[in-house]
This record gives sequence, structure tokens and C-alpha cells, in this order.
Amino acid sequence: MSLVERAAAADRGRVVATVVAAFDEDPAFRFFFQDPVTREAEAAAFAGHLFDQRVTRGTVWLVEGGAAVAMWDAPGGLRDDDGTLAVSDEARQRLDDYHAATKALLPPQPFWYLGILATHPAHRGRKLGREVMKPGLAAAAAAGVPSYLETTNPGNVALYERSGWAVTGNTRLGDVPIWVLTQ
Repeated sequence: MSLVERAAAADRGRVVATVVAAFDEDPAFRFFFQDPVTREAEAAAFAGHLFDQRVTRGTVWLVEGGAAVAMWDAPGGLRDDDGTLAVSDEARQRLDDYHAATKALLPPQPFWYLGILATHPAHRGRKLGREVMKPGLAAAAAAGVPSYLETTNPGNVALYERSGWAVTGNTRLGDVPIWVLTQ
């Protein structure tokens, strides 16, 4: 079992690299960042933005120096874009549309939200993702509230279900399917 640690600002580069590598073929990231010339840079800007929003709140965990990372939002912690995200206007609009579609499937009651769970492709198959999500699940259980996440990858639905998650809703945004799960 790998040691899960709370991320610090100094971990940003490793976390961003893991997220970008892990989501390279992800349907959501492909939908958000459609220009093949700018895709990697915009994905990195987005991953860094998500990290920056969460790391100071202590809701980012990693294992093995960033081989896997979980970025959580505590109840009330979901934030709309603060305008500092450096992506194209088109990508920003797709992100906004996705956020609205996902938000419609989430409950009005407090919950912990797993915004990003990423394992670097070089470390897949070692169950590091399951390990790194545990602190957020434990925090939700301690608070007596559920945990939620969303995925656009059909293969992830079964993976999450094997880890105790259950689908609570689904929708589509254009050609992109979205599943919301809870635990």
C-alpha cells in the first residue's frame, strides 16, 4: 500500500503532468480542448487551475510523488470559474456548458465532490487511484455526507462501481455522455 499525502503547492508540476497524461484520451478533455495545436497547453492550464483552487484548502491528495492524484471539493467548495483560467473562449464556453450539465445532476444537500481522480498511465493497474481517493471518502463519512463524482468515460463507470460507487444520473452534452455517481 502506498502512502497517501496531502499535496502542497510545490507538487503542482507533478500533479499537472499526471492529470494531463491521464486525461489525454478522456472524452471530457477532448470535448473541452478540441484544437489539437493547443490541446495539451489548455489541458495543463485547466489542471493547474483546478489544483490551485483546491491545494490551499487541503483537498488535494497524492501518492508516490504524484503518480496518482485526487482533487476534492468539500461541501460548499464547488466554485464557478473565477476568470483566471487561461484557455480559449471556445474552451471556456464548453467548460461552462459541462459544468451546468453536471451541476444539474448533483444534489442540493451538502456533499464531497471528487473533481479529479488521475493516475499517470505509467502507474495504472496498481490501484493507486483507489488509495488516493480514500482521504476524501473518509472526510465525507466523518461529516456524514455523501461523495459524488462524474465521468464521461464509459469504462470508468464499471471501475467506479467496483469501488463502491453507484450511478445516480446521466445526461449528454452533444456527443459526450456524462454519468454522476455517489458513494
